[in-house]
Amino acid sequence: MSEKTFRTTPTDSSGMPSGIPYIIGNEVAERFSYYGMKAILTVFMTEYLINSSGELALMSDGEAKKAIHLFTACNYFTPIIGAIVADWLFGKYKTILWLSIVYCLGHLALALDETRFGLTVGLTLLAIGSGGIKPCVSAHVGDQFGRNASHRFNQVFNWFYYSINIGAFASTLLTPILLHYYGPSVAFGVPGLLMLIATFIFWFGRNEFVHIPPKGKQFWQELAEPKTQKAILGLIPIYILVSIFWSCFDQTASAWVLQAKAMENQLGDLVLFGAQPFNWLPEWWSEIEIRNSQMQAANPLLILILVPLYAKVIYPLINKIYPLTYLRKMSLGTFLCTAAFGLTSLIQHSIDTHAPGHVHILMQLIPYVLLTMSEVMVSITCLEFSYTQAPNNLKSFVMSFYLLSVSLGNFITYLVNLVITRDDGTQMLEGADYYWFFTGLAFLSALALTWLSMRYREVLYVQGPESTEPKP
Repeated sequence: MSEKTFRTTPTDSSGMPSGIPYIIGNEVAERFSYYGMKAILTVFMTEYLINSSGELALMSDGEAKKAIHLFTACNYFTPIIGAIVADWLFGKYKTILWLSIVYCLGHLALALDETRFGLTVGLTLLAIGSGGIKPCVSAHVGDQFGRNASHRFNQVFNWFYYSINIGAFASTLLTPILLHYYGPSVAFGVPGLLMLIATFIFWFGRNEFVHIPPKGKQFWQELAEPKTQKAILGLIPIYILVSIFWSCFDQTASAWVLQAKAMENQLGDLVLFGAQPFNWLPEWWSEIEIRNSQMQAANPLLILILVPLYAKVIYPLINKIYPLTYLRKMSLGTFLCTAAFGLTSLIQHSIDTHAPGHVHILMQLIPYVLLTMSEVMVSITCLEFSYTQAPNNLKSFVMSFYLLSVSLGNFITYLVNLVITRDDGTQMLEGADYYWFFTGLAFLSALALTWLSMRYREVLYVQGPESTEPKP
């Protein structure tokens, strides 16, 4: 079927667009693949990596942290290129579909080659594939809605984020088990298979989607328009501050995993207020070990609980006292991020003061709750905020700037680890001092976002007739 036969504008209906279930189904499978791979990266680098002779050639903890955050920074930098390709040449649908195939090849490389070469090739292909998927998928969601259905934005973006975390929760629990019992080939191969399924689901829904056509040369002309430049320039300071949230948040895949490695991980050994709360369980149950990489599953599980709780209870209660705008939500969320890292600092201080195994791994759940509450207020909000503030002709391009904030945050973490690492591999910010540094950084970002929330004028752009009136 020629692309010219696809719908290029949304209908006037106020109902749910028919293409949304395909996008959501695709997102569940794609996020399973990404988070499953990411969940085991630190453990793979520090416990399974081999050389060409098949001998162990492991990374140090410091090397692994740098590698994880450099990959994540690249993974969220390439979307600026993908967005230009989508808006200028191919449109969102084709860009997503073609680069999803590249993404699948990245998983294949990780599954077939367990050396640093295979790791480099696999992560490079994943970063290139992400360049087409990440800036376009969320914008593609918004493109399905006309003005009469724009009231459903918040509902669908919540569903969209919900689907991400269903996939993330399942894969973060499963892939560490696959890695432990079946090795890296299976652990990386299963997420790759899910990515292949995601690509097929997306192709299957092609006739249900609104396909916003690429702009061609007009893209560059519109990019030069004062309205577009004003929108981008107004968003840049916000994204720079949001990057600090990501600098902290994405350490759940690196520093927090390494911290959990130094904690007691047997379920029956948890002690609260001098008692063992799980001593009533059968012995086999209390002997279950929680793997350090599996603690990351707490985040998507909490998202599934907190998203509806925020929508139905927390936001309505806060609105009665403090009317919430997008930026007010983000500033409050960054304060919660500060509290989460503060608690992680205290946990690390306890480990430093005593010994590995002194603190139980389930104590990480407390900062995970705070960090996930922060994520709901910062990440989901910023996703919707970015779409509504982007002029219609450059949705993918502006959405890529949101993703650049993730890249910048991880690059900051990479640079910090690069600067503090001495030639002998030791670090200048050791133990709790490392976590306190990022706690302070998050606090300064929260203060700055609070200041910006009093000055930024929010607008609303959706497909169809544009509005630059303040968002109600």
